[in-house]
Amino acid sequence: MDKKNIIIIGGNAAGPAAAAKAKRVDPNANVIMIEAGEYISTGTCELPYVLSSDINSYKDIIFYDKEKFKEEKGVEVLTNHFVESINKKERVINILDKENARNISLPYDKLVLCTGSNSIKLEKYSQYKNVFSLKNISDLLSINNHISNNQVKKVLVVGAGYIGIEATEALSKIGLNVTLLELEKLPFPQSELEVQNLVFECLKNNGISFYGNSKNVQIISDYDKIKSFKIDGRILEIDLVLTAIGVKPNIKLAKETGLDIGTTGAIKVNNKLRSCNSNIYAAGDNIEVINRITNRSDYIPLATIAHQTGHIAGENAAGGNLFLQPVVKNIAVKIFDYYYTQVGLTQKEAVLNNINSDQVTAVRPNLVKVMPKSRNVFGKIVYNKNSKLILGATFFGGHEVSGYANIISTFISNKIEVNKLSKINFNYTPPLSPMINLLSTLGRKIN
Repeated sequence: MDKKNIIIIGGNAAGPAAAAKAKRVDPNANVIMIEAGEYISTGTCELPYVLSSDINSYKDIIFYDKEKFKEEKGVEVLTNHFVESINKKERVINILDKENARNISLPYDKLVLCTGSNSIKLEKYSQYKNVFSLKNISDLLSINNHISNNQVKKVLVVGAGYIGIEATEALSKIGLNVTLLELEKLPFPQSELEVQNLVFECLKNNGISFYGNSKNVQIISDYDKIKSFKIDGRILEIDLVLTAIGVKPNIKLAKETGLDIGTTGAIKVNNKLRSCNSNIYAAGDNIEVINRITNRSDYIPLATIAHQTGHIAGENAAGGNLFLQPVVKNIAVKIFDYYYTQVGLTQKEAVLNNINSDQVTAVRPNLVKVMPKSRNVFGKIVYNKNSKLILGATFFGGHEVSGYANIISTFISNKIEVNKLSKINFNYTPPLSPMINLLSTLGRKIN
């Protein structure tokens, strides 16, 4: 019996998960992972912490090179190889070997597209050499190189979502003067209003200049570099610009191959992560998933989901029978000395989805008040007034907010009524947890 050829296109997040899983499920298969760039298995979420020097070197977030991946996972890896096209009929992919400037073709039995996402670019900034994004190691090295070789003191970050906020903190920590620009009135425009105000105060207290409602922005350039911005009549001198207005699915290859694209603009797959072509699967930031709460297609580009979908697609490409369950969005972000988590829907999103909803909020200390590191934590829960099922929650405080969000995610996934929060037996010890848990307080507020 001939060996099955399973090819994974994309070498980060979903790609390595799919490749390793496919090889475990079918050890006899010939599994190849193809990456257009130089690196595989890198930590995208860790990039801001390399930029801030919390992590010593970019090399620390390269978790595998191709030799180590082949040795440990049994998967052949081709880096600096760009897949130019897919011939579905012949089941062949056409590849440009960038290092050797040659074209090669490889046959496949099953294909997994893990092409990820791309930073959304602002056209008006694209021509300038001191404008960057932060999506991969190459971006990181370009930013560090520009800072090292130029007298960079003042930075403008465009976009106050979680990528922009993390980049703002990172650049501030290395001694740069950072201004944050946002189209909406407040930072984190997709979050609850209470959190937007808390984040605004946090930024201000840490010396960050924030400009909201920034619709009238004029670029003042000197040849190929931005020198300053005119914002609402005020001139801001700038040495470096970092754009962070979000990501979009990398679907170019999928579209050219004729695969179905869903309503979100990402690849449409079934619950086994198979595309409209029976031999092609997809996973990671390039696919849409089903939202657990709305039961509709959604685009949720998170590393955890990329890893999960990679495993499922890899197993199924190798002959398995796994299914992806509807997904609960669960986001965590560090903001200087605070942490923010958002799980499920916000109140605004609940209204947009025509759900009869209500909300409760509470502020509680994260520890007993007499403990030295005690401070307040904000929590908000949005729930369905009819079913009493949780739709979403937001927390702002210390490390504990991660645990709160994960508990809420479990409630949403298992359709547990919100008032059951007050029935949980939470632990208590003064240096670690409070006598009365914030979630208990929120649960008791709901009739």
